Amino acid sequence: MKSRGSFGRGAVYVLLALIAVVFLAPIVIILINSVKGNFYISSSPFTFPSGETFVGFENFIKGFNQSDFMRSFANSAFITVASVAGIVLLTSMTAWYIVRIKNKFTRIIYYFFVFSMVVPFQMVMYTMTYYAFEFKLNNPVGIVFIYLGFGAGLSVFMFSGFIKSIPVEIEEAANIDGCGPIRAFFTIIFPILKPTAITVAILNAMWIWNDYLLPYLVLGSGKNKTLPVAVQMALTGGYGNKDMGALMAMLVLAILPIIIFYLFCQKYIIRGVVAGAVKG
Repeated sequence: MKSRGSFGRGAVYVLLALIAVVFLAPIVIILINSVKGNFYISSSPFTFPSGETFVGFENFIKGFNQSDFMRSFANSAFITVASVAGIVLLTSMTAWYIVRIKNKFTRIIYYFFVFSMVVPFQMVMYTMTYYAFEFKLNNPVGIVFIYLGFGAGLSVFMFSGFIKSIPVEIEEAANIDGCGPIRAFFTIIFPILKPTAITVAILNAMWIWNDYLLPYLVLGSGKNKTLPVAVQMALTGGYGNKDMGALMAMLVLAILPIIIFYLFCQKYIIRGVVAGAVKG
C-alpha cells in the first residue's frame, strides 16, 4: 500500500517537472539566444552559446539604442504602477461597498463586474479605441483609466469573496468607538485584505506590463509607446526582417522586472486566490 502511494507521488512529481520544463523552455531559449549572433540564432536556436557564437553584450547594446529603451521603460513603469494602484484601491472599496450594502442595486453592479470578466477584449477594442480618442485618453495618463475598467471585473470578484469572510462585527465595534466608514475601511479592512490585494496587484501588473495590443491601439508607436510596442517596432527592419539577437536581448530586459516582482510576491498568490475565489 505504501509503495503504491510512493509511486503515485513520484508520478505526480514527474508530471509537474515536465510541465515546468514546458513553461520554462521559452524563457531559457530567449536567454541563450540573447548572447548569440543572428546567423547562429537562425541556424541553431536550441544550442548553448560557444566561443564562435557568443557575442557578449553586443545584442543588448544594439537593442537598447534602437528601441528607445529608457523612454519606453519609463512609460511602461508609470502606466503599470498607476493602473495597479488605482485598481487595488478603487476595486477594494467597491467590493467592500457591494458586500456590506446588500440590496438589488449592489447585486446588479456585482453581476456587471462578473459579466465583464467573460467579454473578450477583441469584441470591444474598436469601439474602445474610438472613444479613447474622442475623450482624449490616448496618452499615458488616459490609458490608466482604460486599464482600470478592464481590470475591475476580476479584482472586484476576488476582493468580494475575501471581504465576505471578514466578520461585520469588527466594523460595528469600530463604529461604536467613533470610527467612520472610510476610516474603518483604511485602518481595519484594508490591512486585512493584504493577501488578496497583493495577488490582485501581481496579476494586473503582469498583464499590464506585458500588454501589447491595447497600448498599440491607444498610444500608437510614437513617443508615448510602451516597452512591448517599442521592442516590436524598433527591431523590425525592411520587408519584415528582424534583428533577432537584439530582439532576444530586449525581451530579456523587458521581462526581467516583472519576473523579479513576481518572485518577490509569489507566496501571496495562492493564499489570495483561494481566499478571494473559494470563500466567495
